[in-house]
Amino acid sequence: MAGVSKALLILVATVLAAAVAPVARGQQAPCYFVFGDSVVDNGNNNALNTFVKVNYLPYGIDFPQGPTGRFSNGRNIPDFIAELMGFKNLIPPFAGASPTQANIGINYASGGGGIRQDTSNVLMALSLGSQINNHQSTIKNAAVPPSQLSRCLYTFNIGSNDYLNNYFLQPSSPTRGQYTPDQYASYLISLYHVSLEKMYSLGARNMALFGISRIGCTPRVVASLGGGVDCAEEVNQVVNIFNNKLKALVAEINSNLHGVKLTYVDLYSGNGLDLAALGLRSCCMVNPGQDLCAKGGSVCPDRTKYLYWDRVHTTETISGVVAKSAFDGVISSPFSISQLVN
Repeated sequence: MAGVSKALLILVATVLAAAVAPVARGQQAPCYFVFGDSVVDNGNNNALNTFVKVNYLPYGIDFPQGPTGRFSNGRNIPDFIAELMGFKNLIPPFAGASPTQANIGINYASGGGGIRQDTSNVLMALSLGSQINNHQSTIKNAAVPPSQLSRCLYTFNIGSNDYLNNYFLQPSSPTRGQYTPDQYASYLISLYHVSLEKMYSLGARNMALFGISRIGCTPRVVASLGGGVDCAEEVNQVVNIFNNKLKALVAEINSNLHGVKLTYVDLYSGNGLDLAALGLRSCCMVNPGQDLCAKGGSVCPDRTKYLYWDRVHTTETISGVVAKSAFDGVISSPFSISQLVN
């Protein structure tokens, strides 16, 4: 691909190789629970009455089981994190998981889900609140002891849809007329805060909160708000207001709740890793007016050289880079994910 830095490709390949290397130690936490949107959904939307489903090729073209509902050509971020933590098996989706699986971990994420319920309603997805309610029922039915839950890892990757499918929804969203960027971010953070306090009451102590990436650089937003040429920097600046408030929330909860360890994962700056150098084009064929890969459509021959898989989601390669960087503390603070579980 033109414009790709050779040094960057070497760095991506090196980090990805490290991400999938065998874990020397045993399983580092008794269980792992995942909450979020399509970036981390691994099949829950397959069971929902929504058109946001990716259980078809070319999704999963590089995944051993083929299409599973992951919005990727292969593994997603939680898959890599589970491997890095020493889990022998990947964490299953809530849809279809056995009751006893709550003792090991469940993925509750839903493509199109948001912090706000009305955001989730747009694509008939599960909101953060609904995911937490599912978690509450699951651990209660499985009678998972609090002493075990307090040692588990919980990751949250949500908020992008509250901007993509709400605040910046085209044509002009009524939400944007109701809130300034600062007011909207504060509103989202207040809802997030309530959800995290509920998670604390349910036994969660070790939580990693992923910020929002530069969604103004996704092919979807480049086409709609970036003139089809470059990143829509207005969008990036607005979501970074949310990120800064989320970092402040992490510090506040760490100071005020006993025994909790929260960390913030920076998907926005990437700590100087210029992933945008990989280009702003989709790897798979996307039909006009759509964001997801066309069923049975063509794909780029070398997925490791692309940042974006479809018009919204990144490739497996980038998920591996993000997971490894968050696990090692390159893009997470004040704790690495490794420190959360050790």
